[in-house]
Amino acid sequence: MKYSYFPGCSLKGLGRAYEESLLPVMRHLGAEMNELDDWNCCGATAYMSVDEQLACVLAARNLALAEKAGARDLITPCSACYLVLNKTKHYIEDSPAIRAAVERGLGAAGLKCEGTTSVRHPLDVLVNDIGLDVIKEKVVRPLKGLKVAPYYGCQVVRPYATFDDAWNPTTMDRLLTTLGAEVVHYPLKTKCCGASLTGTLPEIGLRLTYILLKEAVRRGADVIATICPLCQFNLDAYHHQIEQRWGPVRIPTVYFTQLMGIAFGLPAKQLALGRSFIPFRMPSAKAGEAVAPRT
Repeated sequence: MKYSYFPGCSLKGLGRAYEESLLPVMRHLGAEMNELDDWNCCGATAYMSVDEQLACVLAARNLALAEKAGARDLITPCSACYLVLNKTKHYIEDSPAIRAAVERGLGAAGLKCEGTTSVRHPLDVLVNDIGLDVIKEKVVRPLKGLKVAPYYGCQVVRPYATFDDAWNPTTMDRLLTTLGAEVVHYPLKTKCCGASLTGTLPEIGLRLTYILLKEAVRRGADVIATICPLCQFNLDAYHHQIEQRWGPVRIPTVYFTQLMGIAFGLPAKQLALGRSFIPFRMPSAKAGEAVAPRT
């Protein structure tokens, strides 16, 4: 299986642990990921609120490049990138004004976007293309005894529930169960983590993050698994500030791909587990085996 791959800016920066664990996991499953040549920032969700037309032109360039390369599917791990590229595809189809703006902009660069490339999330590909049966066969170190709170965030399944339910997604739940983990009931799995509010309105942003951490701890989870770079950062990086305001809610947050790599028996160095602020260890780990926090 071959896929075109759009990493986006986060997976090359603060969220690089996501890419560093995703790529070896996909290789282990026989999926070839070819990074899109000359990709550009999608604009994230912020640009969409500033100038919707120009934001669509910017994002559409990546879709056009994928089409030019003959890609049927464009895998997009970052939740913001996934949402923006999906939204751009829909807007081009539904809005004549935006379609015209995109055609003008891309035409000036000798590109066009016909809408033939699908925007896919890794969860979608793992469950619906590769399949849970194949994934189960690759498990050599089941995540037995690990209680996981699956956190999807608010962007991957809304407003476009392309591959999962908008309010109660279960794709990651089923994947984690296949890996041998115990998935705890986590009703806040699609509640916003605060996103960029932690940097602009910190009191509000931190409280939203605190609510998610507190609920995961209350449910008895050992770890939170997420699919979004910004969600992972918020849930991982602000424990000190949160605990100063509301008390201890310490729990590690990792990417679901890191848990997959552990279950597959991949070397820890391939999974970037040492990049987290809050270290993660399997419940059965011996003293001293915890992954060191980032320095």
